[in-house]
Amino acid sequence: MVDIIIGAIPPAGSPVGKPGPSGAPIEAELLHVRDPRQRIVGPLGQERRKQPRQDPHNGKVLTLLIPDGTLLPRDFDVKKYKVLLRFMRK
Repeated sequence: MVDIIIGAIPPAGSPVGKPGPSGAPIEAELLHVRDPRQRIVGPLGQERRKQPRQDPHNGKVLTLLIPDGTLLPRDFDVKKYKVLLRFMRK
């Protein structure tokens, strides 16, 4: 008997031949840069956002694309990690 499997998914676990997250630099693509949010007051005088937050006045908001998400830590969370950036010209 021969089993023919079409479109099988890879087995769970770490990919073979790829190292896990080690704190090494991860290359990302910068998609967008914008100014920080300002207070947005809704029609009833209340903040429209669900999580009220005051962005720093001189801050910038960056949108990044990480091409290989398997390089990110498995427990990646805003509360557990901080991100350090290094910019290099193309």
